[in-house]
Amino acid sequence: MCGIVGYVGSQSALEVVMAGLKRLEYRGYDSAGVAVPADGGLAAAKKAGKLVNLEKELTERPLPTGTTGIGHTRWATHGGPTDANAHPHLDNAGRVAVVHNGIIENFAVLRAELAERGHELFSETDTEVVAHLLAEEFSVTADLAEAMRLVCRRLDGAFTLVAVHADEPDVVVGARRNSPLVVGVGEGEAFLASDVAAFIAHTRSAIELGQDQVVELRRDGVTVTGFDGSPADVRSYHVDWDASAAEKGGYDYFMLKEIAEQPKAVADTLLGRIDAAGSLTLDEVRISASELREVDKVVIVACGTAFHAGLIAKYAIEHWTRIPCEVELASEFRYRDPILDSRSLVIAISQSGETMDTLMALRHAREQGSKVLAICNTNGSTIPRESDAVLYTHAGPEVAVASTKAFLTQLVACYLVALYLGQVRGTKWGDEISAVIRDLARISGSVERVLETMEPVRELARSLAGKDTVLFLGRHVGYPVALEGALKLKELAYMHAEGFAAGELKHGPIALIEDDLPVVVVVPSPRGRSVLHDKIVSNIQEIRARGARTIVIAEEGDEAVVPYADHLVRVPVTPTLLQPLVATVPLQVFACELATARGNEVDQPRNLAKSVTVE
Repeated sequence: MCGIVGYVGSQSALEVVMAGLKRLEYRGYDSAGVAVPADGGLAAAKKAGKLVNLEKELTERPLPTGTTGIGHTRWATHGGPTDANAHPHLDNAGRVAVVHNGIIENFAVLRAELAERGHELFSETDTEVVAHLLAEEFSVTADLAEAMRLVCRRLDGAFTLVAVHADEPDVVVGARRNSPLVVGVGEGEAFLASDVAAFIAHTRSAIELGQDQVVELRRDGVTVTGFDGSPADVRSYHVDWDASAAEKGGYDYFMLKEIAEQPKAVADTLLGRIDAAGSLTLDEVRISASELREVDKVVIVACGTAFHAGLIAKYAIEHWTRIPCEVELASEFRYRDPILDSRSLVIAISQSGETMDTLMALRHAREQGSKVLAICNTNGSTIPRESDAVLYTHAGPEVAVASTKAFLTQLVACYLVALYLGQVRGTKWGDEISAVIRDLARISGSVERVLETMEPVRELARSLAGKDTVLFLGRHVGYPVALEGALKLKELAYMHAEGFAAGELKHGPIALIEDDLPVVVVVPSPRGRSVLHDKIVSNIQEIRARGARTIVIAEEGDEAVVPYADHLVRVPVTPTLLQPLVATVPLQVFACELATARGNEVDQPRNLAKSVTVE
């Protein structure tokens, strides 16, 4: 989850690294630090807390100027968020510095071995052992890349490591196992980072690093090998967005900007999905049509917001393809011995493509012989690379920790996958698929209309800043929307918030209803599934009769809810299965505004990081 930056070139390394860390602070903000080889030695600085604390430290006690450097923003795992536990970590001689993302599972054994050999370790982290091990190996090899390869072969767990050494001041070395690391290649300079956002201001040429690989960066080039030293094949790619896409663009928060970008993100995710023959296509498919026709079960694995997208996808997949669909929390999936075989299709949803729980679930599925299709926003990330098929969402960079446009584009991608399966299996006619695609194409404008009418939602959120609890109810696809609305409020406002299936209300949750308790109700369309609509109107009456303050999200023209809504939020008329694309947006705005009213940090909520890259 941590953010890592490395640089070799002719610019001031400290300036490049600090700018990169600022772009990666969403990945972790418990502490930050930098190290620069300079003047025959190694200079480092690190501070607990957000990056601003490190900036102040560097202003008061500047480091020497150098053209090679590494930096880190930390999300704490081993050891609390203190100065001592902040990265980089150095060996006892202060000649090698290392930063790390992930978990080294056998660090306790390695630490004990180092202590027996006379090393003094001062932090509570698993990372510090790597600095000492690198120092030992370098004293023999005098080659930092070889030292890294030797050390990595001794480590268990998931990790990204980036290191510099005072004796090789023009070299940065990185290593990757089950944790994100990407290379940026410029003219006479090279970059390493957890995310391309760190170096996008300098270059849009990137290189994917594979599993168990070590990379050596010099001004004149990049060398990639396996942990065993053998040359590694790598794939170069071009980043299709620029630095301005990751800037706030005049908004107070990245989250506000990203909410506003949703109409474009939805439209972009739909672009180029129909080929010259009028058939639906995905990005990369290495699963044959005959194999897809043999699929007898779909299993969706995801975490957090992506899990909610998967819950909605289940309705579409089963309705359009008639294939049974299960939705699993990736963090629980492989531990319950799921029943999978070669006729199972596993869909892995991850914004970053590096979510460790989802990656491990994917690997378990492949071990069972299942095919895996990835839905992802990050080109070149691990989950798409290890999948048999990929559909990329085109949300662009999402910096705010709480997901907004990534969620909507994941929904669009899920609908496309469902339609694609229906096309291949013959359960949907071409004209039926085209009709749904046209409906999806209109969603961008519908989301725009919702965003234009959000001021009453903001006012309502401000009025509820003093509340302790908000409940959310929904039916059918509105139930996952309720779960997502509750999650957003937990993440941002630090409030007790729960989402319930409205039909479960009388099976327990109605006991929570008390006078003036805010309850958000996502109302299905009265068209088509009118029985669901009638039932949820009854639910609204039941909770209002017990004193609840009802906040009702209903489509335009639905008059049946008006007498029972204390606050009514209108969304455009939308086909039932697609309603989450518009119904979710007011809940995003509501959570963002309520968090702001409570004085919370919107883009970087406490204890959270954007990508969960450790289990």
